[in-house]
Amino acid sequence: MIVLRPAAAGLPCATLWLKPNRALSRRDLRRLIMVLAALALTTAGLGAWQGNVFAPLFALVESSAVAFALGVAWRAGDRSERITLDTSSLEVQSLPARRSARFQPYWVRVQLKEGTGRRRLLLSSHGRELEIGAFLNEGERAELSKRLMVLLAEINHQPRR
Repeated sequence: MIVLRPAAAGLPCATLWLKPNRALSRRDLRRLIMVLAALALTTAGLGAWQGNVFAPLFALVESSAVAFALGVAWRAGDRSERITLDTSSLEVQSLPARRSARFQPYWVRVQLKEGTGRRRLLLSSHGRELEIGAFLNEGERAELSKRLMVLLAEINHQPRR
């Protein structure tokens, strides 16, 4: 998901927030885990009633493992990137890792390169390359590439202050 926060009146600055799409909210994730655990325990209860005494223990272990895996996958959706562009710099900040890279907007090039099975969106300048939007799908990366090129063209054609 790409969210553009345009510049305020008179300020030549724009901010792009890149976030992965999430299918579930935290509340919906909890509901899903509870439903899956209830189904597993119900099935295990039927198995125990028919003589499989280890079925409830296995269902508890399996439900815990599934809940943990879904929680880890859901937390991976917290990562995001913030791209701030003004007349003096283009800054990319990765969150929650808090890593950042800064480029001069006049020299930065936006490139879509073929990678292993997918296209990579790269910012390059002065021999440095930075991949952005790795968690976005192909269409979103192409859209981001076009938006960045337009924003860079607008910034580079404004008079310097």
